[in-house]
Amino acid sequence: MSARRYRAVVFDLDGTLVDSMPMVLRGYAHALAPYLGPLTHEEILPRLGGPPQRFFEETISDPSHSAAALARLVDYFHEHWDLIQPFPGAADLLEHLQKSGVKVGIWTGRDRVSTEQILRHHGLAGFVAEMVCGDDLPSHKPDPEGLRTVLARLGVPAADALFAGDSDVDLLGGVDAGVQTIIIRHDRSVPAEIERLAIQALDTPSEAYQWIKDSLSSVA
Repeated sequence: MSARRYRAVVFDLDGTLVDSMPMVLRGYAHALAPYLGPLTHEEILPRLGGPPQRFFEETISDPSHSAAALARLVDYFHEHWDLIQPFPGAADLLEHLQKSGVKVGIWTGRDRVSTEQILRHHGLAGFVAEMVCGDDLPSHKPDPEGLRTVLARLGVPAADALFAGDSDVDLLGGVDAGVQTIIIRHDRSVPAEIERLAIQALDTPSEAYQWIKDSLSSVA
């Protein structure tokens, strides 16, 4: 475990703080079905992290279908919004960090409107000092500019920060930003060449939350 005293912890949102991933994966599979047929979650997950429009343009062989796929995705999300819930322990961790004087940030590929909606609805917004969302910058994960922007707004250098995410692009972006990064695997198989970049790989959000608390208390 790192002996570093983190001044800020930045989180990805989907799959890290809120359990939207089952809905997200089903939504993308639904959106792509007319063009690619049935897709497994394992085929979709490694590509997530940026805006949906880019995902569809890179995934569908005929880019002219990307707008229709996006519309299918938006409709699906609108119909299943109530399925998004914080992971058990997420609110407790954010409160613990705030009380410990550790700044909290979010770096997500999700758009700002829905991000703010989720945080407000579940009472998490008050714990978050700064965030960069998928439609805030022209760059997207794994480009590290979003994480660098969050840290600049927090006034915390990369050397004093921790980033937690659950996708390959989260880990790659965190490492490229010079930030110690943990990855939540959700029991999936992360390529070894990517996983070795993490300072810690955890199977579940609850394990990650406990690791973050322990890493803070170990140098308190």
